[in-house]
Amino acid sequence: MLTTAEILKRVRRIEIKTRGLSNHIFAGEYHSTFKGRGMSFSEVREYVPGDDVKSIDWNVTARFSHPFVKVFEEERELTMMLLVDVSSSSLFGTQLRLKRELITEISAVLSFSATTNNDKVGVIFFSDKVEKYIPPKKGRGHILRIIRELITLEPKQDGSTNVGVALDFLNNVLKKRTITFVMSDFISKQYDQALQIAARRHDLVGIQVYDKHDKELPQAGLIQVMDAETKQMQWLDTDDKTVRTEYAAAFDKHKKYCVQAFRKSGASLLNVRTDEDYVRVLQSFFKART
Repeated sequence: MLTTAEILKRVRRIEIKTRGLSNHIFAGEYHSTFKGRGMSFSEVREYVPGDDVKSIDWNVTARFSHPFVKVFEEERELTMMLLVDVSSSSLFGTQLRLKRELITEISAVLSFSATTNNDKVGVIFFSDKVEKYIPPKKGRGHILRIIRELITLEPKQDGSTNVGVALDFLNNVLKKRTITFVMSDFISKQYDQALQIAARRHDLVGIQVYDKHDKELPQAGLIQVMDAETKQMQWLDTDDKTVRTEYAAAFDKHKKYCVQAFRKSGASLLNVRTDEDYVRVLQSFFKART
């Protein structure tokens, strides 16, 4: 268990790193990628040739005896929701960091990018059930609370992952459209129906976080492994090519379901490995959406 001082130190370290990325890399891309809910009146100015005559403000025009037009700007305030997998499998990682650590950094970057644009941010933590809900709010203090929860929150009991439960909860508590990022390894019970409903209501993006050894077993002889979610132990002969092939095939089957579910729903899906540069992945996504 982390001490209060250790938690604060980690929160501060994550803030310094991710806030810098948000300010210098992602703020512009985020603003361009996600559109506001509509247009709101900003000001009036004198008419210039080429302006749409439908935008003429006839009251001001009559008052000054020459044409003025209404100027509208995009209503920027949005709500971002983070759906964060805190199940036991998120604590797996053999490369640079655990999946949970990668999810924490990505969540912090996205949160600071949103707050730079004066948007609200909320979080739904889930395993096989919703573990905690933080309603959307604005401000640095709120983002720091989210980071603290990302670091410290543990599921109430060891369990599997159920993405569908988190998506159903999202649909029930937030009626207005949000920007929603679902961060998980998606090793989950089937969730395609819940995903389709959520993607119709929200601008939804999945970020599948995985480790190199989720996909392939190292050739390391006879090893004992434990399923992070079921806690079942078993011995595997990793020198056996058939064992390694079946392991890889199981990952590919799971991956195929995930890709098809997101494609069918019309939502976006990103993939980030624990030893990859997530900055590059996010930048590519933002640029492709603008």
